[in-house]
Amino acid sequence: MLIEQLYTNCLAEAAYYIESEGEAIIIDPIRETKPYLEKLKERKAKLKYVFETHFHADFVSGHIDLARATGAMIVFGPGAETNYEVYNAKDGEEFKLGKIRMRVLHTPGHTPESSCYLLFDENGNENAIFTGDTLFVGDVGRPDLLDGTMTKEELASMMYDSLNNKIKVLPDHVIMYPAHGPGSACGKHIGKETWSTIGEQKKHNHALLYKDKASFVASVTAGLSPPPQYFFKDAMINKNGYDDVEKVMKKNLRPLDAATFSKEMKNGAFVLDTRPPDLFEKGFIAGAMNIGLNGQFAIWAGTLLDINTPLLLLTEKGKEEESVIRLARVGYENIKGYLDGGIETWKNSGNKMDAVRSITPEEFAKLVNAGNAAVLDVRRDGEFHNSCVRDAEHFSLDDLRNTFRSLDKKKTYLIHCAGGYRSMIAASILKAQGFTNLVNVYGGFNKIKETNAPIVVPVTT
Repeated sequence: MLIEQLYTNCLAEAAYYIESEGEAIIIDPIRETKPYLEKLKERKAKLKYVFETHFHADFVSGHIDLARATGAMIVFGPGAETNYEVYNAKDGEEFKLGKIRMRVLHTPGHTPESSCYLLFDENGNENAIFTGDTLFVGDVGRPDLLDGTMTKEELASMMYDSLNNKIKVLPDHVIMYPAHGPGSACGKHIGKETWSTIGEQKKHNHALLYKDKASFVASVTAGLSPPPQYFFKDAMINKNGYDDVEKVMKKNLRPLDAATFSKEMKNGAFVLDTRPPDLFEKGFIAGAMNIGLNGQFAIWAGTLLDINTPLLLLTEKGKEEESVIRLARVGYENIKGYLDGGIETWKNSGNKMDAVRSITPEEFAKLVNAGNAAVLDVRRDGEFHNSCVRDAEHFSLDDLRNTFRSLDKKKTYLIHCAGGYRSMIAASILKAQGFTNLVNVYGGFNKIKETNAPIVVPVTT
């Protein structure tokens, strides 16, 4: 028996490859099928089933293309209604794979059709459970993603029953494999690890410690930030079906010269620069947003960009295809093309350029201690309320495009996040809105803490 976690950092998403006696199951695959097909070929295995734990909201799953390419059966739990052919398993139904078997556990709560898959090894022992978005390390899936179909309280109530009747009754040794790790917006406080055991989660996961349903419901429904805008669109794509990813790549991977690129900009297309922050800051197309491929690119693209916005891509040379496929993972397919030759083409064409100045954490501390700086912290609420630079203004990047109007364009802002990735995204957003006095801080709060800058725990009311 082989179990392999296939983790995609830019989505904070885990798919799983399970194999026994030359037969395989893949659980919750991402959009592109190539990595899975290559693994099947390398292992000389036949894909028998593609299991989906639920209709994913945060990425477009590759289950349809993968089934089409291999002849495998797509399996959902009870109640999953689709516009394509699937097998809806019953609660408790089992599927054989070589010498092992998988049992379906219907666990509504994150969504009504959410299901977990319990694996029994060659000796018939409960070995591992694939929990999807029902149970994460340290957290549970958010219950507010049905867009008015059911209330978050109704779903949270269902989740309490699912956890207590289906998950907590499992032996402590059972390995728990969730669909997401840290950084995903599918939970509030997902832990750093990407797997655990049922026993560890019973001890340390706050959601498994409640003795009554009312307290559980109150906890998991409180403090939920609005879900990223693309979540509901992706859930419908996964429910209704989508175009073959190869067709999407062929349509969107179009090289454009500077004149055509500029014309598309004038026609309303938005420029997305996928280069790392350290390259972006040195020179970029005025008005462009920087979301670097070196971070959680897909999550931030989905959070900050409307899924229907026509996009133009500026990438590092050789990163054009990667940029397009990683956008396709979250359903962003309205791409006009990429600038052939990258930023050098734009420079040589004589078009308008912009730049961002950056300083070291030590320079930042000196300015703050001298009282010569306005500090702009763009981390998430939980990060900021844990500790921050004294007198820092807090504008979470998630909502900056809606809240920036209360900032003063006459001020010079020293912008930081935790590590330097999100602060450059924020700088690019503010630059596009006419802010000129912006300074990025290398290394973010993680490095600022190592200086003599004044760090405090903010008072909350």
